[in-house]
Amino acid sequence: MKAIVCTKYGSPDVLKLTEVAKPIPKDNEILIKIHATTVTSADWRLRSFEMPQGFGLISRLVFGINKLRQPILGTELAGEVESVGKNATKFKAGDRVFAFCGATMGCHAEYKCLPEDGPVVLKPANLSYEEAAALSFGGTTALDFFRRGNLQQGEKVLVNGASGAVGTAAVQLAKYFGAQVTAVCSSANLELVKSLGADRAIDYTQEDFTKNGETYDIIVDTVGTAPFSRSKGSLKETGRLLLVLCGLPEILQIPWVSVTSDKKVIAGPAAERVEDLRFIAKLAEAGEFKPIIDRCYPFEEIAEAHRYVDTGRKKGNVVITFDRSSDTAQ
Repeated sequence: MKAIVCTKYGSPDVLKLTEVAKPIPKDNEILIKIHATTVTSADWRLRSFEMPQGFGLISRLVFGINKLRQPILGTELAGEVESVGKNATKFKAGDRVFAFCGATMGCHAEYKCLPEDGPVVLKPANLSYEEAAALSFGGTTALDFFRRGNLQQGEKVLVNGASGAVGTAAVQLAKYFGAQVTAVCSSANLELVKSLGADRAIDYTQEDFTKNGETYDIIVDTVGTAPFSRSKGSLKETGRLLLVLCGLPEILQIPWVSVTSDKKVIAGPAAERVEDLRFIAKLAEAGEFKPIIDRCYPFEEIAEAHRYVDTGRKKGNVVITFDRSSDTAQ
């Protein structure tokens, strides 16, 4: 099968289209023929090895010293079950599914095997493969942080970096849970975040949300520009700062914040739960959640997709499509 292999850390030029062995499902696994995948900020970060402050050495030990131990990137997929292992009973050939492979990656290929009890669920019937592929990363990340932050109906939530994959998901989920939402983004994306339900949109080039006198129950920072030192004055007395992206210094500060104030900082990787995928799928099927797609690229042009993600200007998700005759099936 064809796969995009990351040969070493570096620019998008390190990505090579390569023939690799097609996986064979184990007894408890399913083999998925991939119709769509994505290029996320996580793919960009691993390929380029642009890590948050303080995580360089740790990341090399985890992912690989000079190159990735898992050279096939890609955390999300949508496709069709081609075959199942002899003990797999939850899916059958022909089922249309989507999955979130997280740190195990491997979705930038024509096929992927996953345990039937793993992070894979049936695709919402009203979504295309492209839309379903873009559900997982942003949706489950935002959901996990809101769960850890104990979001309550009626609370005031600010989403910093509201136009990215996690940001667009956070705006929609916060509204679904009954929050009053302020979205912070560039001027080009103000109408987008308003269309997702934001009650107010702030253009960060024109207004600093930390200096306008407003306070919030929850601040979600998806882009790493609103650490506690900057955001603490904008949090209510029992406010929670959800750091989706942050460096090691911010994480080390968390115990001190807890001891010296009633405010709370929550950080660290989002949990990957199959029940979260089911929840997001249910919302999408009901029209309560919509994955935002900025651009689609053919599989063979995945390096160009990386170049676009590298700019930091993507809105929502960047999707990769495969040339399959059934891609138009819903």
